[in-house]
Amino acid sequence: MVNYLFANREQRELAEDAYKILEKELKPRIEEYENADGGLGVYPKEVHDKLVEAGYYAIFVPEEWGGIGLDSVSQAVIMETMGQIDAGFAFAFVSGVINSDKIAHTGMSREEKQLWYDKVQNGAVGCFNLTEANAGSDVAAMRTTAVYDEKTDEWVINGTKCFASGSPNADYFITVAWTDKTKRASQGCTAFFIEKERGVKIGKKENKLGLHLSETADIIYEDVRVPADHVIGEVGKGFGIALSGIKGAGAIVNCCPTLGAAQAALDFAVDYAKTRRQFGRRIIDHQAVGFMIADMTMKLESSRALMYTSLQAAQQDIPNNLDLINKCYITDNCFEVCNMAMQVLGGYGYMKEYPIERMMRNARIFQIFGGTNQIKRKNLMKSIAGRDPEAAKK
Repeated sequence: MVNYLFANREQRELAEDAYKILEKELKPRIEEYENADGGLGVYPKEVHDKLVEAGYYAIFVPEEWGGIGLDSVSQAVIMETMGQIDAGFAFAFVSGVINSDKIAHTGMSREEKQLWYDKVQNGAVGCFNLTEANAGSDVAAMRTTAVYDEKTDEWVINGTKCFASGSPNADYFITVAWTDKTKRASQGCTAFFIEKERGVKIGKKENKLGLHLSETADIIYEDVRVPADHVIGEVGKGFGIALSGIKGAGAIVNCCPTLGAAQAALDFAVDYAKTRRQFGRRIIDHQAVGFMIADMTMKLESSRALMYTSLQAAQQDIPNNLDLINKCYITDNCFEVCNMAMQVLGGYGYMKEYPIERMMRNARIFQIFGGTNQIKRKNLMKSIAGRDPEAAKK
């Protein structure tokens, strides 16, 4: 189950225990959850609660606020292993908690922050929302605004966010809005912590190709008032907070679930290829199939090595571009592995009777959200190229 070669005993035990919970509580009912709500799917709250009870939400909460505060490598080992059962659930679970670190950076009192961290450890779900209908890769094109009301010392937020993962089940929201349109996005946008009970409305639930265990919907802010102390960081600095959040959480949220799913697809394909016989021998002994499986193995092992190297480098504050490379390389490879696993199974892989088609459907979205792989390549290119000294003179 744990495929990271350098995982220590504690990491392996935590990951394997989480796997056992999902194997018992989730795996037998995946199709039921996938097809619920008229085929839109539902997030299995009862499975969520089992993991919360076992302390798996607490691994993301710092010790200062009563959590376990595991390092990112340990978190990744656990989330990758959970992804082997279902990438959609693993993604939804980690998405619901990983941005809780923003609570500490609000202006709320320590008592109020602690109250919310207690709620988080008891299973409260968070939802980070940035994307809008006309602001996808170009997030600076968003229209959501926040206007300060001096009389009440509150911000009044208006706008609609779309494709918000986990929003139907969220208890609080981390959102970004324009607070000064006369400035650039890096100086005119602010991040806010918003409790659901302040009047946040949830729009229609999306009908997606995959990731049915992660519910997605619009978020509607209509004159939603939040106290001034709910600003995250500084006023006007929200754009940086948003992008740094995507960067920091990218490996855990985007890479780990799909890496786990791709590993499960490979394992299933190998087992199938060792038992399926054609032309008098196992299909894995046919070079065409054997080479596909060899390629799948290389893609996964190299992806895993890159991901954990990048996490270790980040923990040691070593400057690098690995987070950009991570997202593209790993999610592209994982989709290819799932696609090749379907090819190994032939017609059977295309049928819902086998899990490969679900794994492939789930893997596809990871190349899109969290910053499309094309945007990541553009940013990597710019980082490598640096500034053109001649262009600066003109």
